[in-house]
Amino acid sequence: QVQLVESGGGWVQPGGSLRLSCAASGTIFSIYAMAWYRQAPGKQRELVTRIRSDGSTNYADSVKGRFTISRDNAKNTVYLQMNTLKPEDTAVYYCNAGRDTSSGHYVPLNYWGQGTQVTVSS
Repeated sequence: QVQLVESGGGWVQPGGSLRLSCAASGTIFSIYAMAWYRQAPGKQRELVTRIRSDGSTNYADSVKGRFTISRDNAKNTVYLQMNTLKPEDTAVYYCNAGRDTSSGHYVPLNYWGQGTQVTVSS
């Protein structure tokens, strides 16, 4: 069983920055691939970025060059540094533990945090 707890959301003006954290417990954290998803009002949940157990990363085109995912296996924590935020980044952000397939696709397991709200507006 994996428990995930996100923190670090809030309100920020366009162009600002936020750092989200996701603390994991109840598992050997390092064996999982980890991901951040987001869900805006009226939209489906979308994959923002993911980080494999070896530290390699992938990003959605909409956040490439602005967001950075990282992990600290000693602290059982994954981070999302978000810079140059835009109003369209407004969403509830969720942390997920999953696995990678042999073809490189990310498969989310049913381990989700409660979500943290990020609001970007002036």
